[in-house]
Amino acid sequence: MRTHLWAALLGLLLSTPAWAQLQSPADFLGYKLGDRFTPYHRVVDYVQHVAAQSPNVQLEPYGETYQGRPLMVAYVAKPEHLGQLETIRTDNLKRAGVLEGEPSLDPLALAWLSYSVHGNESVNTESALQTLYELADPSNARTQAWLDDTVVIIDPCLNPDGRERYVHWYNSTVGRFPNVDPSAREHNEPWPGGRTNHYYFDMNRDWAWQTQHESQIRVALYNRWLPHVHADFHEQGVNAPYYFPPAAEPFHEVITPWQREFQTTVGENNARYFDAEGWLYFTRQVFDLLYPSYGDTWPTYNGAIGMTYEQGGSSRAGLGIITAEGDTLTLADRILHHHVAGLSLVETTSQNHAQLVDEFEAFYTANQENPPGDYQTYIVKASNDADKLHVLRDLLDKNGITYGQATRSQSMSGFRYATSDEGRVQVDEGDMVISAYQPKGTLVAVLFEPETELADSLTYDITAWAVPYAHGLEAMAVEGRVDMEPMPATAMVPPPPPTSARPYAYLATWKTLADAKLIADLLEADIKLRYATRPFTMDGVNYDPGTMIITRRGNEAMGTAFDETVVELARQHNQPLTPVTTGFVDQGDDFGSGGVRFLERPNIAILSGEGVSSGASGEVWHFFDQQLEYPVTVLYPEDLAFVDLDDYDVLVLPPGGYSSIFPERRMNTLRSWMRSGGRVVALESAATFFSGKDGFGLKRAEGSDDEAETAADKLRRYADRTRESVSGSVGGSVFRVQLDPTHPLAFGYGDAYHTLKRSSRAYAFLDSGWNVGALRPGSHVSGFVGYEALPRLDDTLVFGVENVGRGGIVYMIDNPLFRGFWEGGKLLFVNAVFLR
Repeated sequence: MRTHLWAALLGLLLSTPAWAQLQSPADFLGYKLGDRFTPYHRVVDYVQHVAAQSPNVQLEPYGETYQGRPLMVAYVAKPEHLGQLETIRTDNLKRAGVLEGEPSLDPLALAWLSYSVHGNESVNTESALQTLYELADPSNARTQAWLDDTVVIIDPCLNPDGRERYVHWYNSTVGRFPNVDPSAREHNEPWPGGRTNHYYFDMNRDWAWQTQHESQIRVALYNRWLPHVHADFHEQGVNAPYYFPPAAEPFHEVITPWQREFQTTVGENNARYFDAEGWLYFTRQVFDLLYPSYGDTWPTYNGAIGMTYEQGGSSRAGLGIITAEGDTLTLADRILHHHVAGLSLVETTSQNHAQLVDEFEAFYTANQENPPGDYQTYIVKASNDADKLHVLRDLLDKNGITYGQATRSQSMSGFRYATSDEGRVQVDEGDMVISAYQPKGTLVAVLFEPETELADSLTYDITAWAVPYAHGLEAMAVEGRVDMEPMPATAMVPPPPPTSARPYAYLATWKTLADAKLIADLLEADIKLRYATRPFTMDGVNYDPGTMIITRRGNEAMGTAFDETVVELARQHNQPLTPVTTGFVDQGDDFGSGGVRFLERPNIAILSGEGVSSGASGEVWHFFDQQLEYPVTVLYPEDLAFVDLDDYDVLVLPPGGYSSIFPERRMNTLRSWMRSGGRVVALESAATFFSGKDGFGLKRAEGSDDEAETAADKLRRYADRTRESVSGSVGGSVFRVQLDPTHPLAFGYGDAYHTLKRSSRAYAFLDSGWNVGALRPGSHVSGFVGYEALPRLDDTLVFGVENVGRGGIVYMIDNPLFRGFWEGGKLLFVNAVFLR
């Protein structure tokens, strides 16, 4: 009897479709979604389970995070469409003009749903699991009907490292019974929080710049598909109702009428479901479509309908919290809202699939035939440093932007970025040509536009970002086409370093971050270095201040390994070396003179932790760790109580609030360390901290404080309060900084630098010290600046150096490492740390 029973069960299993074994998240995990936060390894387990059991799902791992956690997307489609997935993908790229040829299948809409780019907005991944299940379940007639004409791509967690940081903390903090009191410890996430990735970068600002590993591999996958719809799921403050499209003004002017219209179509369908449940929501506020590196704007500039969804809650909400209105907001509530919004979007996509595909194709056709913007071609001079051009090419390649080189020389009418003026510009044969007449033409126009057109000054982020300014490039923008040909892959690779039998010294240039990376490796190899503080001439060649001089003197103990090491490291970095047979120069300072300084290998500490901006400290950490590849020590403020600062030569202070970190007793220790030779590099608000402090000369500029209000000022309208507040602000704008090229802080730059200014705080020139970077009248180049703020910035300090005993402090009022994408500022920061 038992044998017959087992045979019957076996026959039932063999005759049951595989999808009958598909489990809901609750059945698979052993708890209802919302009862607890799901650890990331269990998220991976469930997604793999769905892919294994559902005929509607195919899983693609696309890489790992910095900490080694897997990243993956799930393709959800009808089985017949999954079998043609590669053809569907290539057909779509043919419609975009990225691939040649004609599509072979009927068009399907592609909807990409992205969750948890901010790790502590952790409801997103929980809701992704439920949405994946509902779409993957073949017995769900409602969702299966949408898959007749739609492929859904789900990325359940863009930031597993940050999410796991939050979830681990919360699960280790909450008690048996979640405490809904907002004051409870489980609602107060400790520094640095789970919002960011391993290096504390906000990856929702990194889509265009791709400074982070996770961003690079995700965007590479995105560019292989170019979906028609992209939704980015987030959380906001606990007391905020749900936010869904349409987005707020300002919309960038290149966004098409269709893209605007479909935002409203999506919102109306979402409102239908939320209205039925009586859920509060808002639209058209706060979250605009301007800055090009968000998860809604970057897809929009790539032809998609890019959207942000925001559920109230974020890290403070935990499993449940009492809101300001006295309601209890639960994790289950938050999951449900995102789940409903996600399904509503898929439904809207399906209902409009034909027009979505048609408008997508029209977007890419227009790019190639009539691209947007005042200029259609951007010229980057071949005379720019080869390393800078290599970095630019890398950025363009990551974004899928094509480029070439000019086939002939010609004079044209255009805009010159260096001087911000219109006139005749010279295009020379071999110059890099970036044409907007290409599939990615809209993205080109946005990334290179000299001045962003603002429909509204109330915007969510910076308002200027043009690549030539950010990369410190000599470039022009011109109207019309420029004849070009493909650029050779090796066109910008420097020649291999020369070899010479026992030269007196090797000379290395000091112009770019690539030069600095070579010097960092030489220092790590214990090679003794010197650098010129003034220009000099040898053998008819002029050398700039900052030129590195690698003498045999001081390195004798290495024997033949000296030449082998120097030449090999130069080869690895693709940096040219000039061997010289003498230290006697034609003009300038001989190599043994006081004008040639010894470059000590600095031992560097970065302050990071409570009170310090996590994102800014991550920028510094990532710069040394991943870009310069130079070892540093990261200290927490509490470490200062027992750490001996004499062990360090340089202390980098990222932006933050330092009043509690450096009380007077600790300030005395810091001053003493600086007088004995220590150097502080203070960025943005860290520099502000020293303003007015005893022993430091930094002071606020006159007129930088608010003037006394008149009676008319006091009678201003309440409704205008937000708009009036921006009159004294700077919206992330580009200014031209006048540099003192004779000071080591400015070596490698010449007399000008374009800075990204994010604050209207203005500081007077130092009375005792060196005013290396200054804003003079007329310095504003691009981006929004309030009418009250602009005159206050005239004749103010941007970069200054002040001696304190044998050491000193470098004031960097603007952060040259902001978000890791302002390439032009990185050598400036290296100078602050390495050169004296």
